[in-house]
Amino acid sequence: MADANVVAAPHVAEAAHSPIATQLGWVASILIPVAFWFAPLPLEDPAKHAIAITLFLILAWAFEIMEHGLVGLIGCYLFWALKVVKVDIAFAGFAEDTPWFVLGAMLFGTMAAKSGLARRLAYSIMVRIGTTYSRLLLGLILSDFLLTFLVPSGPPRVIIMSTVALGLVEAFGLTKGSNVGRGMFLILTYTASVFEKTIIAGAASIIARGAIEKYGHVDVLYSKWLLAYLPSDIVMILVAWRLMLWFYPPENNNLPGGAQFLRDELNKMGKWTVFEKKSLALLLIAIALWTTDFAHHISSSVIGLGIGLIALMPGIGILQIEDLKKLNYLVFLFIGSAISMGRVLTATKSLDVLTNVLFGWVTPLLDNAFLSTIVTYWTAFTYHLFLASELSMLGTSVPVLMNFALAHHLDPLALGMIWTFACSGKIFMYQSAVLIVEIGRAHV
Repeated sequence: MADANVVAAPHVAEAAHSPIATQLGWVASILIPVAFWFAPLPLEDPAKHAIAITLFLILAWAFEIMEHGLVGLIGCYLFWALKVVKVDIAFAGFAEDTPWFVLGAMLFGTMAAKSGLARRLAYSIMVRIGTTYSRLLLGLILSDFLLTFLVPSGPPRVIIMSTVALGLVEAFGLTKGSNVGRGMFLILTYTASVFEKTIIAGAASIIARGAIEKYGHVDVLYSKWLLAYLPSDIVMILVAWRLMLWFYPPENNNLPGGAQFLRDELNKMGKWTVFEKKSLALLLIAIALWTTDFAHHISSSVIGLGIGLIALMPGIGILQIEDLKKLNYLVFLFIGSAISMGRVLTATKSLDVLTNVLFGWVTPLLDNAFLSTIVTYWTAFTYHLFLASELSMLGTSVPVLMNFALAHHLDPLALGMIWTFACSGKIFMYQSAVLIVEIGRAHV
């Protein structure tokens, strides 16, 4: 995670788990699925065996006994090798557009980070907002929001923004543990996690959107998702900003050197390079196409990957083959395998069984729109506590949720968006790679 080119790794640092917890995870991930496989249950063998392998995937992802991408690849192999389904179903997720959207997002993040474009834009925004602690805090939030379009992944965006925040803390001349430092790093961590859900930019919203389209049988437009969440984004930005000022009042309200410090930082970067201009042009083209997809209906995955591939073309001079080699393809493998799991559950009719088990108790609470919203949100929030990574949580639960929505004549898009947004709330460090990255860097 130390490299800005490593995009959206869905795993948690190894140090987050004790050896005993890892050993227990291994035992549970093997014994429980094996027991289910041979259990005398009133299920057809394909459905029972599909659920058994799915249990292995869920437990292995929850206990994080291995990299998520490797676990997913093993699961797809088992679906195929144990003859639960044929190979075209076992690996069907890689034929969907969601993993390819993520690959395009990786290339976007690499362009913005490698060129220095993201850091330049962050300083440019803040120098125009102001140099008091209050204004700088707001500038960091707005920069993070705007950079979400250019760096569509939380961890590398946090790395970029935390570098800016560290420079500001040092400029304030404050020591470790200052309120200014705490306020800046906490707000960056929180907003990075939320913006990944309210904009189809982070891996979490990308995988949720793909599952909603596939299993909910509805079109999910980039522009519609953005506009639906925009009011909550505005409220969240303002409320989070004021709360942070309340919880962490500054020791020194004015930045020493004022706007000149920010201008000096920009001057150190020199004039806009051709590399930066080309990167910005391609990224703006992609954003323009994404936000107007209601008019042209070109898939956002086609746009994202297409722009990423253009950046790699000889003569363009933005990305090189070496940059392609540095991408974290385990993210791609994880998302493809999570989608494949859903396809297997659908093909073997196991999805109905899991839907009844997970959501059967909710049915009596769905008559009231307000109550159903609250129940959906807090059910997802609670489920996320047990299935650590938000990616594995969404990958395993959204197909089941969509099946439930269609069976009870509910709006699958509305239900899916509430479920996805519930992943924004975190209690424990292991729930998000963004938290791991920020805690590892926030020694302020």
